[in-house]
Amino acid sequence: MDVLENAKQLLTECDALFITAGAGMGVDSGLPDFRGVEGFWNAYPKAKELGLRFEEMANPEWFESDPHLAWAFYGHRLHLYRDTEPHEGFNKLLELSNTKKYGAHIFTSNVDGQFQKAGFKEANIMECHGSIHHLQCIDNCQGKLWSSEGTDISINEDFQAEDPLPNCPHCGAMARPNILMFGDFGWNYSRTDTQRAKLTAWMDRLENEGAKLAIVEMGAGTAVPTVRNTSEQIASRFNVPLIRINPRESFGAEVPLAMGAVEALEQIIP
Repeated sequence: MDVLENAKQLLTECDALFITAGAGMGVDSGLPDFRGVEGFWNAYPKAKELGLRFEEMANPEWFESDPHLAWAFYGHRLHLYRDTEPHEGFNKLLELSNTKKYGAHIFTSNVDGQFQKAGFKEANIMECHGSIHHLQCIDNCQGKLWSSEGTDISINEDFQAEDPLPNCPHCGAMARPNILMFGDFGWNYSRTDTQRAKLTAWMDRLENEGAKLAIVEMGAGTAVPTVRNTSEQIASRFNVPLIRINPRESFGAEVPLAMGAVEALEQIIP
């Protein structure tokens, strides 16, 4: 059977949908692709000027050593994600999930909140790396999170955030996004843990009731393989084929589709 037809059949016949997504999911919405140092430097010329790779820039130590630079980087991303409209692929997935007995659950490494913006229920989304739309104290003083709604960052032409910078409403220390960064020992994972518990309960229910699960993964690369590993683990647990949509790294799945998210979803969702 043709891989497109195979994927279409899996999505048509399932009664539960597990959607997994990495950074490539947002490319069709116009979000930058940080693949490789050149991709990151194209999006952030100041980082190139400073000789910083994404892994070095996305590090919590900047909030202490150079908070104006840290908030320029994350403030720019916060406004970018707020201004971005989810692409048509999100709508297709949402419409499909609404036809399924058990609906859909999402597992994503993206911190952009695009699934919520597209209309998926907050309770059905697990963001394994956190979300830019929530903030925390850099010292995690009371273990609390709060919404970044109303937080506006002005950035000058030297790529420095202007005062006042966001601070903790409890102790006054520097605030930071509730995102898991590189070398990050201060991330408050309570929200993600709650999301994980809901996903686990949904999976257990599917297993107990013999649901027919389909798994579709989009834009998840091998550099940080969390999403790919999760897709493969669940496919193995339920003994179902994995639909992997990725223009460059579709290998390793029973149903590999070497294309972008929108192009693929338009062809496989009836």
